[in-house]
Amino acid sequence: QVRLLESGGASVQAGESLTLSCVVPDTRWNMAWFHQAPGKEREGVDRIDGDGSMVYSDTVKGRFTLSKNNRPNTFQLHMNNVKTEDSGIYTCAAFGSGGWNYRYWGQGTQVNVSS
Repeated sequence: QVRLLESGGASVQAGESLTLSCVVPDTRWNMAWFHQAPGKEREGVDRIDGDGSMVYSDTVKGRFTLSKNNRPNTFQLHMNNVKTEDSGIYTCAAFGSGGWNYRYWGQGTQVNVSS
């Protein structure tokens, strides 16, 4: 059973920065971060595809970046200049089959951004 583990969720103020981490079995996998705002459906935020290319949603482009560290096997989401609408549950997913479809998921970590 493959389990992904997120961490780093916190309560911050608008304009601040925050980094989320996701431990995965293999950083060669393609992976993504998803965001679910209160009362809304989960949506893809950004992802690293198998060829190494990165895709960012328009809502976070220029503010969020992805990185990975091989020791330990961690993907990180660097959130800069956060906004209140960035609040919600962030979930990492890995081992995708194309687009925003993934086999393995984490439990999510909560981010609260206050004005």
